[in-house]
Parts: sequence; structure tokens; C-alpha cells
Amino acid sequence: MPKRQAGRRLTPAAGPASTGGMHPPFTTSPELAGISGVSHGFFGRRGGVSGGIYDSLNSGEGSSDAPRNVAENRARISAALGARWLLSCFQVHSPNVVRVTGPWQERPEADAMVTDQPEFGLCILSADCTPVLFADPDAGIIGAAHAGWKGAHAGVLLQTLQAMEALGAKRGRIRAAIGPTIQQASYEVGPEFRDNFLGPDPASADLFLPGKGDRWQFDLPGFCARQLRQAGLGAVDNLGHDTCAMEETYFSNRRRNLRGEPDYGRNASVIVLKG
Repeated sequence: MPKRQAGRRLTPAAGPASTGGMHPPFTTSPELAGISGVSHGFFGRRGGVSGGIYDSLNSGEGSSDAPRNVAENRARISAALGARWLLSCFQVHSPNVVRVTGPWQERPEADAMVTDQPEFGLCILSADCTPVLFADPDAGIIGAAHAGWKGAHAGVLLQTLQAMEALGAKRGRIRAAIGPTIQQASYEVGPEFRDNFLGPDPASADLFLPGKGDRWQFDLPGFCARQLRQAGLGAVDNLGHDTCAMEETYFSNRRRNLRGEPDYGRNASVIVLKG
């Protein structure tokens, strides 16, 4: 299935958030935007209250930003999508998936969430890793996954599909949207990284383009999309936004490392069943 790029929408900031601010802008996927009873959005760095290196919509609870700023930013994201609760995991680059049945006080160690319950905003935090949002429109089941290269290689996306199926989803009906992530032109890796993929799967060689010297350029969202299509999903959309290159729009950990900055903000990718 070819990568679908048409129909992107950037929703402008409008209307008051629950704390009196403005709704931040977000991007949607055409594969998910038309589903009745589901809201979703890919949020970047605009529309929040944080300053400095966290300017301005940092939603990362694990960052060193002021907690009150992060809470306000997350409240704005919740209000923009109509979520009563905005839930994020303590992401550890694992294949672990949790089923959301209620709000939690302490973040579980996991990299994906699924639910069939309304008003829970499943919020993936990222700053180059690949966020993927899922929905089975007929079953009323949604999911969200954080797929850095380690998690993707370990099978977090397939585990998310299996967790959705355990709730009653059908793989052929599930739609997936790959959000803003580091793209191939920005993702330079070494030969040992490439060997990690080619060893178990020689066919993945086409996901690497030659770079400078012994460096390679890796297509992480392409790797994720291939896994999902091979798994038999009904539709897979790839946003195509480069977190590292699009500085005005997204936070990026790689860009932070290149500049030697002490920390970085997190982008939010959220999906919610409407109440």
C-alpha cells in the first residue's frame, strides 16, 4: 500500500481550554479523522505555556520542565480532544502493552496502551521515536504505541495489535496512523545498528541508504509501516513529518544532542473514544 499524504489538516488554536488557555494546534490523519466517536491529534511544540528549551507545549512528565507548566500543557491537549483523562506510560523502549480500564496515579512501565473505554486520552510522548495511533471503527477499540527503534524491533506494534484483538478488534479493520518522527534524511546510524536489523531480516536492507563514510540513513517510520502492512492492517497512514528537521513545529532529542542542550520537550500523540 503506498504512503498516503493527501488530506492533512492542521487545526488552528481556537476556544478556551479547561484551564482558561487556548486549544493548541494539532495535525490529524485522514485514516482516523473520519471515524465517528474517535478524536485524535498529533501535537508539537506550539500552543503551550512552557519557556526556554521547552517552548512551548512540552507534555513530558519526565522532563525537567516546571510541573505546573506540563500540567497546563496537558490540560490544553485534553480539552482540545475532549478527553477527561490524559494518560501516558513511563516509556522504556519495550514491547509492553497495558489495557486502560481507569485512570492511574503512577505511570506503568510500558510503551503502548489499548482501551475500549471512553474519555481516556491515550497519550504517547515522543521526540524522534515513532508514535502510532490505532482504531477499529466497528469494535470501538483504540490503541497507541511508542516505537523507537528498540521497541519497534522488539515487536511493540504487533503486541499492540494483539492486545486490541483481545478486546474484540479485527486486524483487517484496524486503521493505523504513524505520527511525527525522525525521518530517514535525519536519522544517521552506524554499521552495528544496521547489522541488528539485517541479521534477523536481510530484506530490511532497503530501509538503509548510504550516508557519509560508514554511516547509514535509517527509515524508522518505513520499518514501522512495513510491519503493520505485513500484519494485515486495513489501512496504514504515514504523516511524513520530520521531528528533527521541523524545528519550529516539533521537539527533537537528536537535535538536542547535536546542540548539547541539557534536556528536551516531548511531543504528544493522542487518541480518545468520545463519551
